Amino acid sequence: MDEDGGASPELGDRATSDVTVRLKNREGRPEWYHCHAVVLSRRSRFFAERLSVGATPRLSLSSAACVEIPNSGADYDHHVRLLKLLYRSEDPPWESWGSVATALGVLRAAVTLGCDCVARSCVQYLEAMPWEEKEEEEILSTVKDMGPAAAPILARIQPVDHSAAKEVLIAAIHFAAAAPTEGTNELKISAQEQVEYMLTEDDEAPLLTADDDVKTEVRGDLGRMFSALAAAMVSLPAAAEEERRVLQALSDLEWLCGILPKMDLMKDFVSHWVRSSDDLLGEIQSERLCSGFWAVKAKMVELAGKALEAVGYGSVVLPAPARVRLLKGWLPFLRKTKAALDSPAVGEENSVQGLDSELCQTIEGAVVSMVLALPSNDQAEILTDWMTTGQVNFPDLSEAFEVWCYRAKAAKRRLAVGVDGAANPTVSL
Repeated sequence: MDEDGGASPELGDRATSDVTVRLKNREGRPEWYHCHAVVLSRRSRFFAERLSVGATPRLSLSSAACVEIPNSGADYDHHVRLLKLLYRSEDPPWESWGSVATALGVLRAAVTLGCDCVARSCVQYLEAMPWEEKEEEEILSTVKDMGPAAAPILARIQPVDHSAAKEVLIAAIHFAAAAPTEGTNELKISAQEQVEYMLTEDDEAPLLTADDDVKTEVRGDLGRMFSALAAAMVSLPAAAEEERRVLQALSDLEWLCGILPKMDLMKDFVSHWVRSSDDLLGEIQSERLCSGFWAVKAKMVELAGKALEAVGYGSVVLPAPARVRLLKGWLPFLRKTKAALDSPAVGEENSVQGLDSELCQTIEGAVVSMVLALPSNDQAEILTDWMTTGQVNFPDLSEAFEVWCYRAKAAKRRLAVGVDGAANPTVSL
């Protein structure tokens, strides 16, 4: 019943219609719907404006006013559904939309026609439902000009404040760095991937840049990871499970090395590595581990390569004694492990592959750079050891040897000039 107690108008009732609505169907052809101005104007600002006195032209085919809706054919069904909703006495419940696609389509139509009640119902539904990425972009495009009415949707996707994002990052790093418990390995891998994504600068700026709070937490994780590795190494070779624990600890450290440069914390890793080197080498080269555990040894070479690369290429600056200690400690292990892993017998028996060629090149380049940056006598000692071990292929220090020979001659020449020439009597090496 209408407000006067008479029968309510019905969509399509040509006998009582006083306005015709024109839509394009999916094929682009026009479709006409016989409607009623009082119904349309009551719940749509678009129709209220078009149907005001003198604002709407008349068609020659009837005496009714004609209003054309600027719709695309793809939204035809949604506009028809909206016209039907305008004839209902109550607002549609938000649970009635059935799908994100339907609610989004009707929302577009409701925004076009200024139907606030219907738009609000669509917004309530969309806010409560999960979206696909493509749908999210369409939703944003639709609601961007709705103002406060779109607030429930925009609250889901507005930029998170820095403190909340930082707490998420810290929690994710803690989870990603912790030893996995049963059934959490895939979750741990996912957390590692998301931490990398949050800190990576690609086409967009990183979600976060690490501040002092984040760095403090990461330093704590780094210390705990080295302690866990040391404890696991001591327990070898008690059981296969312990070997897996060591490999997991090494893999976690390798992952952390990938994000430390983004936080300017690579020096912390290198410092831990230098301090731990004697204990790690003592365990991995001990008599009880000398004939096996090649997967652990290969992974340890990779981590040693991270430290050598950081120092050799200048990312981390260490004093000369620390650099000498790092080289003298790890070069023998690198040589022996590379030779063993290249041996067919070791590879076939232990199902491990040789070291990656790119990794070997990186380590070799870093070692050469480090050697050439040492005091001359330390260079001589390392080069002598290299040529007397019988394992000169890796790392190949030929380039460092050539430069050392040239520098040694040049230094002797400068010394001679300093002794015999009056122009520069105080030259020192």
